[in-house]
Amino acid sequence: MKFKKVICVLTAAVLMLTVFAGCSSSSNTSSTSEDMSTMDFVLSMGLGINLGNTMECSGFTKSTVREYETVWGSPEITERIIQGYADMGFGVIRVPVAWSNMMAEDYTINEEYLARVQEIVDWVLDAGMKCIVNIHWDGGWWEDFSTDKETCKEKYESIWTQLSEAFKDYSLDLMFESLNEEGCWDDIWNRYGNSTEGKEEAFALLGEINQMFVDIVRASGGNNELRHLLIAGYATDPELTCDELFVLPDDPSNRYAISVHYYAPSTFAVIDEDASWGKAETTWGTESDYAYLDSIMDLLYDTYVANGIPVIIGEYGCTTSNKMPDQIRQYITAVCEAAYIRGMCPVLWDTTGTHYDRSSCEFYDMEIIEAFDEIKTLDRAVESTYTEEAA
Repeated sequence: MKFKKVICVLTAAVLMLTVFAGCSSSSNTSSTSEDMSTMDFVLSMGLGINLGNTMECSGFTKSTVREYETVWGSPEITERIIQGYADMGFGVIRVPVAWSNMMAEDYTINEEYLARVQEIVDWVLDAGMKCIVNIHWDGGWWEDFSTDKETCKEKYESIWTQLSEAFKDYSLDLMFESLNEEGCWDDIWNRYGNSTEGKEEAFALLGEINQMFVDIVRASGGNNELRHLLIAGYATDPELTCDELFVLPDDPSNRYAISVHYYAPSTFAVIDEDASWGKAETTWGTESDYAYLDSIMDLLYDTYVANGIPVIIGEYGCTTSNKMPDQIRQYITAVCEAAYIRGMCPVLWDTTGTHYDRSSCEFYDMEIIEAFDEIKTLDRAVESTYTEEAA
């Protein structure tokens, strides 16, 4: 469907997202997010950025929280670094986390590790931004869901039970995300093959995990009864997440958004040198490139946003090696704009030394920030229904 500007009206689908009961008064920061539908909450985020290659560093054994936090090149995160993101104009920071680091055998999360993540979240909220916390790749144990589901379910339930308790009195400016992009199992169904055998089973497994997530968080009480939740799509692939087999969870609060990632074409966005599966591209921006981008964003809009279900592009971006700055800028701003004008929140994937300088607390390429500022002035396909008076 060709994209066109529409105004969000109070359809039945939108009403579903705006109905809720009173919120717990216990909160570590003041917030108006309890007065917002999840659609308005996502719209209020504006543009976002990831605190990548930091608290999600994993796949090896270290003895201290600092070692995990810095092993992939990041300095220790400071309040100044976090404030710098707010000063650059971002409205939300996504904090990917590997909770298995320093975890006990009974799946108890390490107290120091949890406290460090809480400190970072506090800084984000204190800076006036929204925050998204997830379980990231986390050493890759997600793969075992297809072969040892009960053990993986036990671990998943334990993690989210602990996190729900630890964060239940945080303001609703904190959002939980069910998982990252590991919600796919090629040994059940290979999405790159030519068969649909096992596809329904694979989608059903992700649906079961996402439902567990909602049930655990909602049952934990406190502000979690109304917390805005982010539900991972299948492999966070936009097209697969728009597949009819992707089932939305049953949420008594109806306060959730859908998470997808955008790294297309992968030969430009993911690799910076030739790989066995593709030849690296150094340029982007042809008419067909823009047409494909628009087709995917239209698909997400038509499937979800137009039906009152908000969407967050939890990651997008491209490698910066072997590419000219203008090509990087063109791709990033094009994806950002395409998502933003359709009422979605684009969250840039960033790691130390890529876009945001964690020493100067500014972007290396300030033209990107200037472009982001211009994007935020554009009309959006969905308008917020939230008003201070109504609150």
